[in-house]
Amino acid sequence: MIAPTLYTDRLTLRMPRLADFEHHVAFRASPRAEWEGGEISRKDAWYIWASDVAVWSLHGYGAFTVEMDGAFMGEVGIYHPDHFPGPEFGWMVTAEAEGKGIAFEAAQAALAWIKSSFDWPHITSIIDPDNIRSVALGLRLGGRIDSALPGVDPGDVVIRHDLRGAA
Repeated sequence: MIAPTLYTDRLTLRMPRLADFEHHVAFRASPRAEWEGGEISRKDAWYIWASDVAVWSLHGYGAFTVEMDGAFMGEVGIYHPDHFPGPEFGWMVTAEAEGKGIAFEAAQAALAWIKSSFDWPHITSIIDPDNIRSVALGLRLGGRIDSALPGVDPGDVVIRHDLRGAA
């Protein structure tokens, strides 16, 4: 499946392209990867990125590349590695995007697409408890912490996003 292209006032959310991999490598090799298991090699970054992109073909959903004025700003969408308890709504932004409302704007657009595209009661965001900004974003998007839902690692904060409410 090819991802739809979504637009906000400032952003374009689109299907990942091979050129986006270089941005993923830079993210995964930087301290910004702290909340994603830490810094990793280019080789390991390929395995993660390629499997995330493949989710579009395997499940019919995935993560969008986020652009502003043609510049890579991050990713947002549905991640679903085999070891996850189910589809997970997540995001990451570049250092240049930090603090500009880009993650919130992109996540709102992706969440509206998820609500209109799937007949799911909810989707979760699974977040490292020390990633305070990401937890705050999940709550700002209207999600609620639900300790009854499974995470991936012990202590994960699991935020439930209701998909049956207004899109």
